[in-house]
Amino acid sequence: MSGPSAHNETLITGREQLVEVLASGEKPRSDWRIGTEHEKFGFRLDDLRPPTFEGERGIEALLKGLTRFGWEPYAEDGKVIALLRDGASVTLEPAGQLELSGAPLLDIHETCREVGTHLNEVRQVADSLGLGFLGMGFQPKWTRADMPWMPKGRYKIMREYMPKVGQLGLDMMTRTCTVQVNLDYASEADMIKKFRVSLALQPVATALFADSPFTEGKPNGYLSYRSHIWTDTDRDRTGMLDFVFDEGFGYERYVDYLLDVPMYFTYRNGVYMDYAGHSFKKFLAGELDGLRGELPTLRDWNDHMTTAFPEVRLKKYLEMRGADGGPWGRLCALPAFWVGLLYDDEALDAAWDLVKNFSMEERNALRDGVPKYALKLPFRGATVRELSIEALKIASAGLARRARANTCGMNEACFLESIIEIAESGETAAERKLDLFHGPWGGVVDPVFKEFAY
Repeated sequence: MSGPSAHNETLITGREQLVEVLASGEKPRSDWRIGTEHEKFGFRLDDLRPPTFEGERGIEALLKGLTRFGWEPYAEDGKVIALLRDGASVTLEPAGQLELSGAPLLDIHETCREVGTHLNEVRQVADSLGLGFLGMGFQPKWTRADMPWMPKGRYKIMREYMPKVGQLGLDMMTRTCTVQVNLDYASEADMIKKFRVSLALQPVATALFADSPFTEGKPNGYLSYRSHIWTDTDRDRTGMLDFVFDEGFGYERYVDYLLDVPMYFTYRNGVYMDYAGHSFKKFLAGELDGLRGELPTLRDWNDHMTTAFPEVRLKKYLEMRGADGGPWGRLCALPAFWVGLLYDDEALDAAWDLVKNFSMEERNALRDGVPKYALKLPFRGATVRELSIEALKIASAGLARRARANTCGMNEACFLESIIEIAESGETAAERKLDLFHGPWGGVVDPVFKEFAY
């Protein structure tokens, strides 16, 4: 989900303005940046329960504690729900999962420093509150009913709407965590090529980062249960977007897709108004019930763009959305993977050659199969493991050509090591946790909170 929205109250009088929003994201290569976001589960050290918003050991207390590091608080209805600093934000997912939305940075070395600084700051405050944080794709122990709700207006609307359109939407909101990276494009043609490559290879990222094998203390039959949840959340706003591969795809076609995505809300006079299920097209025509004659603003459109949840999302940049949350090292590996594939021309060409002949049926079979089987999913006479190894070779070469070295002379390819090891071994983080569960942990998930906390 997203943090505080930009306050652009320009009225939208035509569809061409919506297309222009996407076109305005175009940047020359010299201005391309890397924005990494990750979410994590908080838990109380004494009983492992997720912290509530209120209270001496609550999420709001944690946010207020982080202000000692120069974060500026952002409040809704007098409650601190987010923090802002130097182009980055700390926000809350519906059940208090803590999200860092990183600043737009030049390279993965900067990204990893940002993540490390954030986790260090969080740990200092969390230690004083008796809290810990865990990076995984799905809450391993607690039920949906055990999860608290954060006091954000948009989440109340989504909470009431989700059960009408899918069985697992409330689990998506309260019990999942992801890591994603946001990347730039130079032109419409560049956006199209990157969109197609990243959609086709998103299941590879899902497989490499699979880390959500437990539900309510037991194995759930999946390696990335978080990814499976999206298949039964809301079909109007999720999926692989087959039309991206159609001839003629571009900004206009994506705008048409977004106009077909049902609304959740509008924001008026500091209040989120429930318009779940209503049509943005009607809003654009001034025909929205209760707001007849009133046109949407660019803020309304920017908010609406964040309520579509495909595997890759286009805003003024491309968001890679396929990976489970995980430990510090993998939080740096995800942006390295996608930057290596998409920010080097030779790598982008090679990645396109790898996927351009995938059929729509094959792309969807990959998407539907990796939540359960990850790297072991059969594909074209081999498995996703072999496909991932090829993608990682391309990404590694792309990062080497970028030649962004740290003070030790290491280029960004060093950040791929954790997922190269996963690909070569064929064993995901989820499978390793299952081995621990069936072995040393004696059929109990509680040790995960100690052994895998940040």
